Amino acid sequence: MTEPATTTPPTGTSNAGGSPHLRAVRSLIWEIIKVVVLAGITIALIRYFLFKPFYVKGASMEPNFQDNQYLIIDELTYRFRAPERGEIIVFHYPPDPSEYFLKRVIGLPGEHIKIADGQVTIYNSQHPEGLVLDETYLPKGLQTSGSVDMVLGPTQYFVMGDNRPYSFDSRSFGPIDRSVIVGRAVFRGWPLNDLELFSPPSYNS
Repeated sequence: MTEPATTTPPTGTSNAGGSPHLRAVRSLIWEIIKVVVLAGITIALIRYFLFKPFYVKGASMEPNFQDNQYLIIDELTYRFRAPERGEIIVFHYPPDPSEYFLKRVIGLPGEHIKIADGQVTIYNSQHPEGLVLDETYLPKGLQTSGSVDMVLGPTQYFVMGDNRPYSFDSRSFGPIDRSVIVGRAVFRGWPLNDLELFSPPSYNS
């Protein structure tokens, strides 16, 4: 009787991709790796180009910002518009760019700013006679110390801390250039019982 023809795989060969279960596991692992890598790239882009964490150090912004609070800094907005009065900004300290300062924008480019008798007065095209700022974010009764009378350049900002008697700011080191501004504080993330989304204050203008 003639036996049916058969074929035998060559010695030493096997399924190239392994069993279906093994191929499924490998595919799952590869997908996880891709997701992790993509997530890492996304987080890095957000971290270095859009938002940065910032820890408050010192008492210059008390009582509104306390030592060791954790803030989120928006680095994107100022690529499309200029800083506004009252916004809290982070910038490189001009004499030492490795240091970061947290202050409030008070004077805008081209304005004439005057500090006298505990008050801050702004002179600009809208208020040629002068506008005395009503800084409601300051503790009641606190006056701004020092004497200043200067006109800001086309890219200069006058910044001050909220804790005026103890803040090292533009009253001491002068106005800052827009080029040193990193971004604006948009959110307080720590402590948890003090979470806050920031918005510029309304002035009497």
